[in-house]
Amino acid sequence: MPNTVHIIGAGISGLSAAVRLANENFKVHVHEATQQAGGRCRSYFDAATNLMIDNGNHLLLSGNRHAVAYARAIGSEAGLVGPPRAQFPFVDLSTGQRWQLDLGDGRLPLWIFDEARRVPDTGLLDYLALMPLIWAAKSKLVGDAIPCKGTLYERLVQPLLLAALNVDPPEGSAGLAGAVVRETLLAGGQACRPLIAREGLSAVLVEPAIKLLQAKGASVQFGHELREFAMSAGQVGELKFGSDTVLVGLDDAVIMAVPPRPAAALLPGLKTPSKFRAIVNAHFRFDPPRDLPPIMGVVGGLVEWLFAFPQRLSITISNGDRLVDMPREELAQAIWRDICKAAGVAGELPPWQIVRERRATFEATPEQNALRPGPLTNWKNLFLAGDWTDTGLPATIEGSVRSGNRAADLVLAMRRA
Repeated sequence: MPNTVHIIGAGISGLSAAVRLANENFKVHVHEATQQAGGRCRSYFDAATNLMIDNGNHLLLSGNRHAVAYARAIGSEAGLVGPPRAQFPFVDLSTGQRWQLDLGDGRLPLWIFDEARRVPDTGLLDYLALMPLIWAAKSKLVGDAIPCKGTLYERLVQPLLLAALNVDPPEGSAGLAGAVVRETLLAGGQACRPLIAREGLSAVLVEPAIKLLQAKGASVQFGHELREFAMSAGQVGELKFGSDTVLVGLDDAVIMAVPPRPAAALLPGLKTPSKFRAIVNAHFRFDPPRDLPPIMGVVGGLVEWLFAFPQRLSITISNGDRLVDMPREELAQAIWRDICKAAGVAGELPPWQIVRERRATFEATPEQNALRPGPLTNWKNLFLAGDWTDTGLPATIEGSVRSGNRAADLVLAMRRA
């Protein structure tokens, strides 16, 4: 039975698999090519703002059960903070109108029957028109499943699906969109309470995992980039890291939790998504007004979501390919104008930082979704993890953790067999 597992990649997928297997008394070795853990879900000190910032603003929901269970397993669930009730304030910058979506705290989406709690100027029939999306095939387009126009679409469906899919919703996979809706809006308010790592992604989702792994005797090596697998007898026999080679025993397992490009380079012939979309995040050193909610949806402008942190206002813009080559200061000024309108603040441009990730997520279209591999490979002791693998969800933290858990389950099944 396998007692040792090598995990290639210390992003959230790799860490979740490592934690799961360390808790099952495996000898775990994590190999990370870069000098830090967390992948696209990490924090770092930014000299421009003189603050710790996250490379991306990631929002979890209380219904993201795999991600929440992962935080619980590493002892950091208390670091995910949010309101006691699933409430989402919105502002329309084009009209100045403000409203609050109140999903309540139940298990059923009863809020759609209450005019005071749903999106203003929408009726029950608008919500029923979304039903075809709920069980749509992954090969179907969102734009072919539901009407992508009207008040409800512009004020709720478009912002939600844009954030989840990172593509313009009509061109996205209806199946992936349906999975998001089933696990959030359709699951009632108890699944939709927003959760933010207020002290930073690394402090909540990365560093506690590293500490737990080391306490359980696991090794975590940074700057240890895998260059090649050596196969023998239908399985991985050696891991070649350039300067050293690690033998993989007959009963040992390997989980590859790296992005799609290095995965395809390490495993020629592996089918992976080939098209990606950008996400733009911006951070401003500015004390938020006391009454500003931790998260606010923004429509009718450039900004889509506004986050209030101690000493900092941050924003996210999905499907951001059109902005990746825009002059930085010009982009910062445009974003700051939107923030001033949304947050009701004024002032010159404060210290700022823009993080533009060109290949933030795979393109969540039916075509690209069909290229996502499952966790199994042609090699009996090698398994895949990553938010780009076929998790049934778009590229999200929940999908990352789910993929790590699934790979760990396959290693556990290998041991039992």
